[in-house]
Amino acid sequence: MRPKTLDQYIGQQHLVGPGSILRRMIESGKIASFILWGPPGVGKTTLARIIANATDSPFYTLSAVTSGVKDVREVIDRCRTEAGSMFGAGRPILFIDEIHRFSKSQQDSLLGAVENGTVTLIGATTENPSFEVIRPLLSRAQVYTLKPLDDNDLRTLLDRAVTQDSVLSRNPVKIEETTALFRYSGGDARKLLNILDLLEQSTPHGEEIVINDRVVTERLQENPQAYDKNGEMHYDIISAFIKSIRGSDPDAAVYWLARMIAGGEDPEFIARRLVIVASEDIGLANPTALLIANATFDAIRKIGMPEGRIPLAECTIYLALSAKSNSAYMAIDAALAEVEKSGNLPVPLHLRNAPTALMKKMGYGQNYLYAHNYPGNFVVQQFRPDAIADMKFWNPCSNPAEDIMLQRHQSRWGDK
Repeated sequence: MRPKTLDQYIGQQHLVGPGSILRRMIESGKIASFILWGPPGVGKTTLARIIANATDSPFYTLSAVTSGVKDVREVIDRCRTEAGSMFGAGRPILFIDEIHRFSKSQQDSLLGAVENGTVTLIGATTENPSFEVIRPLLSRAQVYTLKPLDDNDLRTLLDRAVTQDSVLSRNPVKIEETTALFRYSGGDARKLLNILDLLEQSTPHGEEIVINDRVVTERLQENPQAYDKNGEMHYDIISAFIKSIRGSDPDAAVYWLARMIAGGEDPEFIARRLVIVASEDIGLANPTALLIANATFDAIRKIGMPEGRIPLAECTIYLALSAKSNSAYMAIDAALAEVEKSGNLPVPLHLRNAPTALMKKMGYGQNYLYAHNYPGNFVVQQFRPDAIADMKFWNPCSNPAEDIMLQRHQSRWGDK
């Protein structure tokens, strides 16, 4: 079922449609090095092979899972040698699947050949190249993003499989519904074809292969979640989860929580993020939030899953509905920036500890005012180094809890 030409290729019209960048490359016969980034089963390898066929270019492949630096150097030497003997052929294309799995030294070994034009590199990755591919290689290769196949793409693939596949085309096939089939496929062409293969194998010989929501759901038994705990989806969904809590949308937050739980995410990872959100985004507006988040983390460790989903949901909803403040987060970052800028400013003498007679003689601890000896347990004195005596780091947000804190602060220090 793998397409052999660009016209047979399904999906990715932003890259291969009329006037698009890759189609123009193919039509001109001048292929620049690039990396295809997208989820599994969207046509990365197929597209690389189509480009090689269309430009009559020698095509060499390496899998980053099984290849080392020695393999890279050997295939580059072969490209250099064999390309010189192939008059009229395009520049050799080196296709590297799972390029994100290459180590830095393996990626380094590609640089010279890509730079001097010995090979045209086409890499394929399911991971964000910004994190997984070294910068020198990224500067020599464009990155093109492939999208999951939409329902129209999957319908085209389904119709083609039913009429052209050597097995399905010789059996009666009745398509009644496609909602479950497309949902389970998750935009992955390979997964859709595998489901069709399962339906064919599980249908008694001679009987009609029926495709509808009930049959597909019964045969699959489960919904395989498109979630990679170590990949791009992991970071995207936890980002959406945190931003939904920060944005005070409990329904969105619970939805992303469910996506992580259904995908098998480590519940302690989720609980740790809740503790961080309680500190960073809720903070002084509701200090109780940190206690609840910490209790949730403790509960997860005690009871595990699946029951742990309940305190996770409870905490998620509570944090989403809570008043928000990032003043503590901003205060510590501002203070750290000042420390980086001004260095080790001396501690004022009256704040220093004086455990020895010499230190007392030098003025350590002198004139320190013990707050509990004064009305209201407060007395004005300087607690910051002289160079930053009037600098402010905490700027309260507007919420009932911090309004009270600000009033208390101003009653003691005025507008400082």
